[in-house]
Amino acid sequence: MASNSSLICFSLCFLFLFHGTFAQIFEHQQVWQRLQQQQQHRALRSRTECRIERLNAQEPTRRFESEAGVTEFWDHTQEQFECAGVQALRHEIRRNGLLLPYYSNTPQLIYIIQGHGVHSTVFPGCAETFETESAQSRRGERGERGEAGQRFNDRHQKVRRFRAGDILALPAGVTHWTYNDGEEPIISVSLIDTSNQANQLDLTFRKFFLAGNPQQGAAGLGRRGEQERGGNILSGFDAQLLSDAFNVDPEIIRRLQEQAPERGVIVRAENLRFLQPEESEEEQQQQQWQQGRRGGSWPLNGLEETFCTMKLRENIGHPTRADVYNPRGGRISTVNGLTLPVLNFLQLSAERGTLYRNAIVAPHWNMNAHAIIYIIRGSGRIQVVGNAGRSVFDDEVRQGQLLVVPQNFALVKRAGEQGLEYITFKTNDNAMTSPLAGRLSAIRAMPVEVLMNSYQISRQEARSLKYNRDELNVFGPGARSGRQQYA
Repeated sequence: MASNSSLICFSLCFLFLFHGTFAQIFEHQQVWQRLQQQQQHRALRSRTECRIERLNAQEPTRRFESEAGVTEFWDHTQEQFECAGVQALRHEIRRNGLLLPYYSNTPQLIYIIQGHGVHSTVFPGCAETFETESAQSRRGERGERGEAGQRFNDRHQKVRRFRAGDILALPAGVTHWTYNDGEEPIISVSLIDTSNQANQLDLTFRKFFLAGNPQQGAAGLGRRGEQERGGNILSGFDAQLLSDAFNVDPEIIRRLQEQAPERGVIVRAENLRFLQPEESEEEQQQQQWQQGRRGGSWPLNGLEETFCTMKLRENIGHPTRADVYNPRGGRISTVNGLTLPVLNFLQLSAERGTLYRNAIVAPHWNMNAHAIIYIIRGSGRIQVVGNAGRSVFDDEVRQGQLLVVPQNFALVKRAGEQGLEYITFKTNDNAMTSPLAGRLSAIRAMPVEVLMNSYQISRQEARSLKYNRDELNVFGPGARSGRQQYA
């Protein structure tokens, strides 16, 4: 009996030790895989060239009108876009407008500037977890099986609601559509990461539409800026072959292939309705998810979140979401791979800034990412300095303009009289900055003697340089606000 007890104890101890060892091995494998992914990402991005002599704040150069909206592209052949290996576009989706289903060869980060609506990202192989009763069955008309009052339920994947201030993360190759069920137009700006490891093609952004007949260029622009031929992917197949594949009448296939080109990629869809949870219920589920994440350990094990249920949205526009706040200067909110795990796969992150009148964001550089800054509202001044100590940008920026700041180029922002609001997309899921001024700056972290000898200044001047700014990285207006005296 004693020997059996000893054997059981030994077995339990062995299982415990094996489980702990396996967990450590699994965690190390995850870290190693993550490092390999980052190396591949850097290798792909190194295909671009960065010979920046001068940066420019850009506005969209190509505009495509659709039946219920507008698509605008920035000129990605500019040096700054080629250096960062990214492109950008802006959508306006009017009331009852449907951005037709499409997928692309690159990941995207979308920031919702204005409006609200619904969207869906269709992951292949995931369950159709939403079920909607058709309007036909509710009216008691003839159902699918030919019987009066027959109920017919439509099943589909999850439909998600979004609003102004949201960041939407779209992986490469998954089908996506958007619908505006609100009263005001939806305005969004998108970062397109053509250098991402998920893009196995060249550095050209391509949209593959499943429906519609896009105008030339609306499905993407070639590497040299030439327009890609329009049309959805179904139009290229043989109609009879598709008829057999879908098991439908060939006439239906021809209607799918020959849609009117004047409708564009954003079409009018009246009274489009979907089954979806109440917004309060969805927010409550997200809060519970966040609390559970904070209460547990972080290592990804594939159980707490799968692609089918993965969170793809995070609001960074609301004031309560601020990560840095100065009542005299403004606020900054960030989203990265820790707060939105899907960004670990996309290798992207974002920062939302609201600066009050004449406020300053501390001079800083992005340590491990390019920064793509889009001006949402207001105006201000931005200065960017390259590695040779030469200014590559020093100008006013205003609403609707976009500026690319290459990795490690130092920059400073000052808001104008009306304040400045911006969204910055970054090409790393854990982007880090290093400020030059403020409480956590590189200057403050160095000994006074180092500053004295580096800049040939007195001890008092070195102390003033270190300690005259006690804010973090958002400074209130005034040439010497927050100044302190040190003997």
